[in-house]
Amino acid sequence: MDTLIGRTRNPLLLLALLGATAAAPDPERTRWRAQADRVTITRDDWGIPHIRGKSDADAVFGMIYAQAEDDFPRIEANYLTALGRTAEAEGEGALWADLRQRLFVDPEQLKQDYARSPAWLQALMQAWADGLNFYLATHPQVKPKVLTRFEPWMALSFTEGSIGGDIERISLSDLKTFYGTPTPPTPEEQGSVPREPSGSNGIAIAPKLTADGRALLLINPHTSFYFRSEAQVTSDAGLNAYGASTWGQFFIYQGFNAKAGWMHTSSTVDNVDAFAERIVRAGAGWAYRYGKEMRPVAARVVTLRYRKPDGTMGERRFTTWRTHHGPIVAAKDGRWIATALMWRPVPALEQSFLRTKATDLAGYLQVAERKANSSNDTLFADSKGEIAFLMPQFMPVRDDRFDYTRPVDGSDPATDWKGLHTLLSLPSVLNPKVGWAHNTNDWPWSAAGPDSPRARDYPRYMDQVGGNARGVHADLLLTGKRGWTAERLRAAAFDPYLPAFARLVPELVAAWRALPLSDPRRAALAEPVAVLAGWDHRWSADSVATSLAVFWGDQLWREVGSFAQAERMNVPDFIAAKVDAPTRLAALSAVVDRLTRDFGTWRAPWGQINRFQRLDDALQPHFDDAKASVAVPFTSAQWGSLASFGAKTWPGTKRYYGTSGNSFVAVVSFGPRVSARAVMAGGQSGEPASPHFADQIDRYASGDLRKVYFYADELAGHVERRYRPGR
Repeated sequence: MDTLIGRTRNPLLLLALLGATAAAPDPERTRWRAQADRVTITRDDWGIPHIRGKSDADAVFGMIYAQAEDDFPRIEANYLTALGRTAEAEGEGALWADLRQRLFVDPEQLKQDYARSPAWLQALMQAWADGLNFYLATHPQVKPKVLTRFEPWMALSFTEGSIGGDIERISLSDLKTFYGTPTPPTPEEQGSVPREPSGSNGIAIAPKLTADGRALLLINPHTSFYFRSEAQVTSDAGLNAYGASTWGQFFIYQGFNAKAGWMHTSSTVDNVDAFAERIVRAGAGWAYRYGKEMRPVAARVVTLRYRKPDGTMGERRFTTWRTHHGPIVAAKDGRWIATALMWRPVPALEQSFLRTKATDLAGYLQVAERKANSSNDTLFADSKGEIAFLMPQFMPVRDDRFDYTRPVDGSDPATDWKGLHTLLSLPSVLNPKVGWAHNTNDWPWSAAGPDSPRARDYPRYMDQVGGNARGVHADLLLTGKRGWTAERLRAAAFDPYLPAFARLVPELVAAWRALPLSDPRRAALAEPVAVLAGWDHRWSADSVATSLAVFWGDQLWREVGSFAQAERMNVPDFIAAKVDAPTRLAALSAVVDRLTRDFGTWRAPWGQINRFQRLDDALQPHFDDAKASVAVPFTSAQWGSLASFGAKTWPGTKRYYGTSGNSFVAVVSFGPRVSARAVMAGGQSGEPASPHFADQIDRYASGDLRKVYFYADELAGHVERRYRPGR
């Protein structure tokens, strides 16, 4: 959207806005204006910014300024989360998530980390803060909830860009219970509420399998909608990256440059561990056993502020505890539970930015030696024709005798982390002979078909989840196939086959056929069973079978999801192995009744139910059946759809509305000139009045990717406007 200064024709208003900028300290105003004059932002006909600066710091300044133009509230919300300050905006209910964050994030320590960071990184962080502060100074109509000024050290609180950081694995219910408010687990924590798997798809295909001899890369993050923005960021210092960045971050998280591309998927590794500590009272404090010694439990007071209903601020003080393993987050079976995870802000931010400038696999791996990526698998491809599947580089060495998927005995020194694995010792795959690699948030043991690592050669903690239906789907699409093109890879990303239902629906049909002829369920379910029996297990907007199958799967998910979680099984596998025939048939009966009640007939086609709707700029989603929406044919990734749409009913709705899944999709071809097509959920802007608030919804729903304007000659003829920040 235009800046207010760029739009205004009122001289008095313009003077007022310039006066607001001048109110800042003079040296800052001078620095901001000088940097803005070294930056050009070009908006294309989709509203996507192409930023150019003389230095990398100039480019960062322009990038974050453009992000703030598009959706400042999401930037602020992300940093309130990262800094543990959300309660200052949202009220007392957010205190516990803030406390969880502040167990790791200490602002004073981050200030010290900033002071010790290399000069080039300090310059980027300063430019980041300056870009945001300049935006606020030139947009006085924007009223932050809390963060009226950004400091450069704040960038270190949010360095990796993943959907749901490692910290979010800590149960808030357990945390609240330990720190004074007994709280039972939520249905979400127990697994009894259907929830879209967070994560992504990535596929890399080597030149030997492509029609034009160029490597291909599928970039397909599955996140909450509007979680990332799209941009091209270029500098005269060699930066030229295009892709998706998480709001508020100054690096392209998933994307490509002229020579190489990277796609991150949420990994199944176990590198967030819980240690059960033996605690005894020691004077006014506590001690914990470690081997033959007793060590003091360190105490730290955390003071959190929160907004009261009347708008004034309240304050809560918590005495928090930690051992050498990490902060105490829960108590189980008489033991205190300490959580160990990666918290290396400076190397993490270095790695996140520098990998965007890597031009080949060797350069990417050199950056990865910082070992500050904990949650991401990576699919990589470059113009040399190299491809790779890479494991997270932050991988603690542990004694494989212990099961680290559960709390281990913190009093036994043998359970401690013992440094980090080398990159060569990880189950990554470089340039597999089979010519392809993929990951769908599943184990690494099927990443490259016959060239995949073998589980028996690695510690158990390299995977804690196993396979999934999307992995099965990807294997079917890739195995034995040649002649790949960018369009064929795009089609594969939207292939409608649902492997989970191909497995589960025949068992449901068999259960119905096994009923005695006198059983009333035979007649009651005959027609819906016939529809399912004749289905090809492929989603489509006009498919009644898709509606029946998804509602049936979701019904069983609600009934058995908590049991599946307790047994560490994904829901489709649990249904196949553990759910008996009467339960399956009862679930189908319930679905027929529900569809008939909510839609007038159980024959409601899937597109009538499954919808994309973007009503306004609210950060919390809400929906309305009476207002316009768009049919989406694909389903939850849980059932094996590579194209993911995490949808459900919402208060007051009968239809399903999506809030997560495919959030950005790009297909990239690497050669003498990189070429790409892409689409994002909704549109680039968070401003409802912008033409780019919802201009990509139809393309999103149909998988119709638009051309990416990476080069100047591609951008020519597609320029909506070109300007300098603040002008």
